[in-house]
Amino acid sequence: MPALGTAIAGLGLAYVAFALTFRGPRSRFWERMTATGALLGAMALAEDPPSRPPRLRARDLGLGLLFASGLYAIFQAGDHFARRTLPAGGREIERIYELRTLAPPEEIGVRLGAVIGPAEELFWRGLIQRALSARFGRIRGALLAAGAYGGAHLVTGNVTLVGAAATAGLYWSALAALGAPMAALVVSHVVWDVWIFLVAPTAVDPPGGTSPEGPRPSA
Repeated sequence: MPALGTAIAGLGLAYVAFALTFRGPRSRFWERMTATGALLGAMALAEDPPSRPPRLRARDLGLGLLFASGLYAIFQAGDHFARRTLPAGGREIERIYELRTLAPPEEIGVRLGAVIGPAEELFWRGLIQRALSARFGRIRGALLAAGAYGGAHLVTGNVTLVGAAATAGLYWSALAALGAPMAALVVSHVVWDVWIFLVAPTAVDPPGGTSPEGPRPSA
């Protein structure tokens, strides 16, 4: 079981890495996001070996697809809610999807599937949640891990993105607390990332495209 001190140090590292990722030059966002994933994933593998996903089984694949479908349905409803109730909800959603234009979709898909998605599960639901749950109990540990995951996105200045991250974090943390296998969580994260970001986004670009400002880091 990872020590609480290790998890706290990991959170500090994650928050700094997320700040650099989202506030750095926008044109190199995907390079920085991949590096952040590799760093946090490597820490999780080194500090919490039990979180390493075992060989993928058919059951894990099925559960992962089911979990991803459930979260996608939640986000479809959340998209409509944000656009109708948050003054900047629509603009903030489009800012998120503008990141699709920064690299070819095939490249983004590989980065999400091979590094970013798996690393986030190993780190947030593995290293962080396991340490917090050992100290504070399964339920409080899951809530704290979900809150920490959402909080890491505060640096974006995008309220809708923070809410989305907190929702997704709570969803996966609840599944982990209920005993979902790490392999299934990794599958669900990868499938959901690729599906909602590249295949079937909840936001549809209007004719002529969009030119949202997004978090404007220095060039």
